[in-house]
Order: sequence, then structure tokens, then C-alpha cells
Amino acid sequence: MPAPAATPAPASASAPTWTVGDITVHRIDEIALPRETGPWLLPDATPELVTGQDWLHPHFADPDGTLRLASHTFAFTVGGLRVLVDTGIGNGKQRANPAWHDLDTDYEQRLAAAGFPADAVDLVILTHLHADHVGWNTRSVDGRWVPTFPGARYLTSRTEREFWAGYPMEDARRQMFEDSVLPVEQAGLLDLLDVPAEGLAVAPGLRLLPTPGHTPGHVAVELTSRGRTALITGDCVHHPVQLAHPAVGACVDIDPERSRVTRHDLLASLADTGTLLLGTHFAPPTAGRVRIHGDAYRLEPVPAA
Repeated sequence: MPAPAATPAPASASAPTWTVGDITVHRIDEIALPRETGPWLLPDATPELVTGQDWLHPHFADPDGTLRLASHTFAFTVGGLRVLVDTGIGNGKQRANPAWHDLDTDYEQRLAAAGFPADAVDLVILTHLHADHVGWNTRSVDGRWVPTFPGARYLTSRTEREFWAGYPMEDARRQMFEDSVLPVEQAGLLDLLDVPAEGLAVAPGLRLLPTPGHTPGHVAVELTSRGRTALITGDCVHHPVQLAHPAVGACVDIDPERSRVTRHDLLASLADTGTLLLGTHFAPPTAGRVRIHGDAYRLEPVPAA
């Protein structure tokens, strides 16, 4: 695990946004992840491999081949519903990873400033149940972990939840479930969805797509409006270097081979279509369009408004 503490996201008057037809997608920043994250998370993304892709500079990698990664979530309104995709690491959570441990960020204030106060969020989509995607599911109130978004339905795939229900958890993962997943379940707010191969519409213009491998029930999130489309990756793609080298996987992939196949098929389906790719861990500018590049792909950045 990366040892140094992460860097809080810089203060900003407004959240970066992208427009997808009539939908405005807001990036809600939490932290920039430390330099050590890349070699730990994507060990096959060596400095030589990274520096061999000029297009990764200056946004997504440093000149020495160090990957840039971040933790943020996405919020938007669709069909009259205020929606949040993933909930980051969270504040005050006891985590084995020092970069995630006992954070104290202004994430919740950023979310409210973007027009999504916690009590107004209608849907929380969890792409999967890892610690850096469920942390703001809950917050501490009088020493108890309670749902941060009490008026929302929290959605994840049934395959995902049932997999972890039968998984022999180590102490750190059990702690995460106890403080960030079980309180939502116990409050009756978690809905488990059966997501077929063709995807599942959960609201007009909002569809969940199965992207298994990183975890068995992982989903990506597709937005469609007025002929425009965007896709939020979750962790089926961690970093743009994986566009150039889809075989590069994460050390925490549950099924590395399936993850590779999922990534290859997803990128092939997106290439040169104009779909906006929004990376859950992509450093700013975070978004771009997938272009064919040699025998693989590259990301053409689309800066936020």
C-alpha cells in the first residue's frame, strides 16, 4: 500500500463540469492520491511503459513516468433525480491504507456547493464495494455511522453484494463493511439490482453496464441525452495508460483475466464514437474521448467547464 498521506484537493469556487446533452456532470473532488499509488496499484505500468506514451503528458503522468491518480465522485441530475456515482473514501474512516486513513476533507461541502446537499440526493450508485468507493455512504453522528444520504436509494449489483457476503474478509475489509455498507443496509436503503449483459436502465438516460473483473459485480454508468453519451468508469479502467495497454491490470483485481477482457471490449466499443469517458480515478482533466492509436487507444482530453 502507498505509505504517504494523500493531498487534499485544492479549494475551488465551483466543481468542474461537463455537458452531456441536457445533463451537467459535476466532478466532486476528494483527494489527489500520493505518487506511490501508481506503482502499487498498477505494477505493470512501469516508468518505461508510461514514458513511451507521449500523450499521457502533461496531464496524466509526470515526465519520469509517475502516474497521476485522484479520488473523486460524479454528481448529476437526470429525470428529475439528483444522482451521485460512488462516494469516495470518506472522513474519519479507520483504514489500513495510510492515504485513506482518518481523512478530514471538505468533500461534503463541495457536494452541497455543486447543488447536491446530502439530504437532497435521490440515488447513490455504487459501481462496486471497495473502500474508496463507499466511504461517504456514511458519516459519524454521536459516535455512530449513519447514512450520509438519508433520502436516497443506494444501488449496487446483486452479484457484487452476494460475492462479498460469501468472501472470507480480512480485518480491514470487514471494518469497511461495518462502517460504510452495513449501516446503509440496516437502514433499508440498499437496493440490489440484477444487471443483465445488455445493461439496466435505472432512470431515463441512466444505465448500468456490467463490467466484471475488478470485482464480480462491477458496473460502469452510462449517461445519454440528446444524442450525446458519457460513461463513468468506476474501476474497470483506473488510469489512461490502460487505454494504450489494456492488459495492464490492477493489483486488486479479483479476476485479472476477466478484467482485461472487459477493458478491451469496453474500449473497443467506445473508440471513435464520441462518447465522453469520465475516469473515477483519472487526474484532471479527468475526461476525454477514446481514440484509436496504433493497435490500441489513447485518451483525447476534454477539459471541464
